[in-house]
Amino acid sequence: MKKTIDEIEKIRWERRSDLDLRVNRNTPNTQRHILVCNGTGCTSSKSPKIMEKLEQLIKEKNIENVRVIKTGCFGLCSKGPILIVRPEDTFYSLVKIEDCDEIINSHILGGQIVQRLLTKDLNGNIVNKLDELPFYKKQKRIVLKNCGLINPEDIEEYIAFDGYKALIKVLSSMSRDEVVEEVSKSGLRGRGGAGFPTGKKWSFVKAEEENQKYVVCNADEGDPGAFMDRSVLEGDPHTIIEAMTIAGYAIGANQGYIYVRAEYPIAVKRLEIAIKQARDYGLLGQNILNTEFSFDIDIRLGAGAFVCGEETALLESIEGKRGQPRLKPPYPAHSGLWGKPTLINNVETYANITQIILNGSEWYSSIGTETSKGTKVFALGGNVNNVGLVEVPMGTTLREIIYDIGGGIPNGREFKAAQTGGPSGGCIPKQYLDTQIDYESLKAIGSMMGSGGLIVMDDTKCMVNIAKFYLEFTVSESCGKCTPCRIGTKRMLEILEKICDGRGNEHDIEKLKVLADSIVKSSVCGLGQTAPNPVLSTMKYFMDEYEEHVKDHKCKAKECKNLTQIEIDPEKCKGCDLCKKSCPVQAISGEIREIHTIDQNKCIKCRTCLQACPFKAIH
Repeated sequence: MKKTIDEIEKIRWERRSDLDLRVNRNTPNTQRHILVCNGTGCTSSKSPKIMEKLEQLIKEKNIENVRVIKTGCFGLCSKGPILIVRPEDTFYSLVKIEDCDEIINSHILGGQIVQRLLTKDLNGNIVNKLDELPFYKKQKRIVLKNCGLINPEDIEEYIAFDGYKALIKVLSSMSRDEVVEEVSKSGLRGRGGAGFPTGKKWSFVKAEEENQKYVVCNADEGDPGAFMDRSVLEGDPHTIIEAMTIAGYAIGANQGYIYVRAEYPIAVKRLEIAIKQARDYGLLGQNILNTEFSFDIDIRLGAGAFVCGEETALLESIEGKRGQPRLKPPYPAHSGLWGKPTLINNVETYANITQIILNGSEWYSSIGTETSKGTKVFALGGNVNNVGLVEVPMGTTLREIIYDIGGGIPNGREFKAAQTGGPSGGCIPKQYLDTQIDYESLKAIGSMMGSGGLIVMDDTKCMVNIAKFYLEFTVSESCGKCTPCRIGTKRMLEILEKICDGRGNEHDIEKLKVLADSIVKSSVCGLGQTAPNPVLSTMKYFMDEYEEHVKDHKCKAKECKNLTQIEIDPEKCKGCDLCKKSCPVQAISGEIREIHTIDQNKCIKCRTCLQACPFKAIH
């Protein structure tokens, strides 16, 4: 079943002509493809069942020239399950199983679009086509170019859209030095967080004179709210396999490992399918495409430890040891997996490689800013209308991402802050909304790019409580190897808990600063060194909230329960008794049609009564 280069090119030509309707909207075609998102988000909302129902109806009604296609994530997760009909590009959102009959009968058979399933823009205008949605207009999809377009479990669909073309180019016409040089000239920097120049890292490993070298893909995505790498693996696994194989050729390695967390079952399954297909087609294994180059890839599952996102802890885990960071130097490029030179990049970094090889370093370096080239994928979440996966050129402002792409803040609330970089990053206040998103700009204002989590917060959020949330995560995920991280972050969390409980004092703020400085300077690995960042950035930009907590024992956002008091307004209370019935601890008293009151000693601030009151008498 192994293919020659000519056979691969024949598949590309034949399948591309069959699939051209997915990208060429004007092509005359009697066929239709119904693309159904099968990323994790839509799958959890029963998109596989929607596919089954559509296929059943097509079979029952003997409809010809209509195919239902499983795809990866389209990006606009808040509108899922998503279904797109091509070539007309009709974008259906929030689709349910019971909608399938109407889609088939009205649209496919009757030629009438199902209006009620179309989405609306922020002005309330109905949007028919995907390309008309504001969410996509400012995006530039390089990493995500195949996600939502191809069936990730069909290698020939990947081949049809230029898949393995870069590998053929490299093996047939480029030397190892030329590949490394092309990656270097592109200006691509590591997308895992630190932003180290990718070409430089490749050159370090290539320069090592060892018979055995390794290529590793870091797919251990552990930041809260981050799902960029998972979505790429689910929607376009072959692009990672192809890129790792190119990297293996460039540095002189014959074995690769993809380290992916076990709680990504869909990603793991599609990787397993893709690796088997690549081996069957002769694109992995011995003498790839009848050349002298051999390279294979295996999967290693992580148990979900956040610290294993740190490259040396990841290597320890692959070797079967407890995931703990190693002291550096030596760096993995010199002594990595089993003491051999090892190249480690994350999923998004590899996902850029094939496009750099195909389109050239000059093309890639023309995108982005002077020091940050290309695009960046963000998992946009929190208090924003369009929650989902976005890919924008480096240099795009935070305002453009949140308002033009994300659709702004729900319920007319005000923007307060955005957290980038997850537990290792910082909170960016509204005065920096027009900051360009690149490595240097974010670092200058006390945050970092990180792997790409972008959590938006509105004016109902308490920033002290936000800092506590991220520190809780760091404390629970610390590997415990070094004292500053193991003990220091725990002491910081205790102080924040004390402040949020109303027991804090002004000396606690100074203690937080001293502890943070010590942890940053003395922790072993990058995760420990950046753990205090959420606290430091919130103290820098929202010190008034810290002072309000310790001086006035108040939380103006009313998120810190012990610093808030829930009361019933006697002028608005109608005595309907709904609040009383909803209270889980019987803290509310009063008779029907009489003013009710809350016993503050019993009240647990669960806020159930606020939701139950139809007269907005509780605040």
